[in-house]
Amino acid sequence: MDPIRNPYAPDAGTRPPEMAGRDEVRETARIALGRTKAGRFSRSVIMIGLRGVGKTVLLDRIREDAEQNGIHALRIEALENRSLPSILAPQLRIVLLKLSTGEAARLARRALGALAGFANALKVKYQDIEVGLDLNPEPGLADNGDLETDLQDLMGAVGEAARADGSCIVLLVDELQYVKEDELAALITALHRIAQRQLPVTMAGAGLPQIRGRLGRAKSYAERLFEFPEIGALSPEDAKRAIAKPALKEGVKIEARALDAIVENTGRYPYFLQVWGKHVWDAAERSPITYSNVESASKQVVTDLDESFFRVRFDRLTPTERRYLRAMSEMGPGPHRSGDIAHALGRRVTSLAPTRSQLIYKGMIWSPSHGDTAFTVPMFDEFMRRIMPGDDWR
Repeated sequence: MDPIRNPYAPDAGTRPPEMAGRDEVRETARIALGRTKAGRFSRSVIMIGLRGVGKTVLLDRIREDAEQNGIHALRIEALENRSLPSILAPQLRIVLLKLSTGEAARLARRALGALAGFANALKVKYQDIEVGLDLNPEPGLADNGDLETDLQDLMGAVGEAARADGSCIVLLVDELQYVKEDELAALITALHRIAQRQLPVTMAGAGLPQIRGRLGRAKSYAERLFEFPEIGALSPEDAKRAIAKPALKEGVKIEARALDAIVENTGRYPYFLQVWGKHVWDAAERSPITYSNVESASKQVVTDLDESFFRVRFDRLTPTERRYLRAMSEMGPGPHRSGDIAHALGRRVTSLAPTRSQLIYKGMIWSPSHGDTAFTVPMFDEFMRRIMPGDDWR
């Protein structure tokens, strides 16, 4: 069939043609933002889930929903090699420059002065802070050089400007698990103080499953400030709709057996559904798409996923880390006991603890419960057996 008309979008962070099964979390975020804008307490929303479930897409959709309701959305992505202040400061500058009417403009200028003091005071510790400001620092405001104290003052000044403007500001933070623990603690404290003052600033975030535990370790009261909707595989009905509806809009039908096969092969994960949809469409010559089209596309799908989704993560691993994950894969998708993984490698658990910690830091695995280890990437066990076949890895 015509590849130009192919409706599927197999690209990281790209919105699929049919966002099936995610209305509930969008509504949760809409209510939270609406209550914050109205000066009423609401927990911040942090979506947790594995790779490939569509957290980034959802975060972007929440941003669009927020902006349509007159809410200023700051979209940032946490990175392993960047500090939170460095990625937050430029976005705060942009939103403050938009507050330019009446009392809000005065308070926005004050907040920009606080931002200048914040950047100057923390430049020694966080050398990656770069924010262009032509205002003088506001003396005594957010300029102590202590992140936890200064971030409270800065976000308070931002919240006062937003309240005077009759608007609301939401921080949209993707890959939240990469924020360092002391920076995470400062962010939680600032959000807590803002909530106590009923200022219209909140957060919606997304991260891997370990973020819930990291928030709790950063601040013991963190779980009272956040809602944690879990973003997982779609239901069978939603998975079928995500594939069938875009095709039908192009006048193409999919046979029931073909649809069932796609749903089974993908594990109902949204990213995998898009990859399979794309290749099955290209494999079909005409409507309806058949089971034989699914079979003929399968080899190309596996190659595509290996190169575009799995390999980029594999290439970041050291040889020791690869052997650890290969040992996990030998036992299936998991979760697995750390002792069993150590036994498969002929090592003691304590000797492998640094490797396990580094894999958690890189976002490759997480610990569902004490002593358990699971992949954060769906079907990574199958990929590891393909990329490191046989027994040479031992």
